[in-house]
Amino acid sequence: MSEAERLTRLEERYAHLQRHQAEQDKVMLGLADELAKLRKELVTLRARQSTGTEGSEPADERPPHY
Repeated sequence: MSEAERLTRLEERYAHLQRHQAEQDKVMLGLADELAKLRKELVTLRARQSTGTEGSEPADERPPHY
């Protein structure tokens, strides 16, 4: 293998690794955004649960179809 071929192969590998890293960065940013959204939703749900606003219907109230 000549020096030129060897250098070409190394450059191809390097370009592949750069592209792979860029793709991973995009995925990681998307996952970080999703994680932040889920954490915010979890805080909201926990607050709702602690205040008892979710599903707090009086037991003796008739459903709307009566």
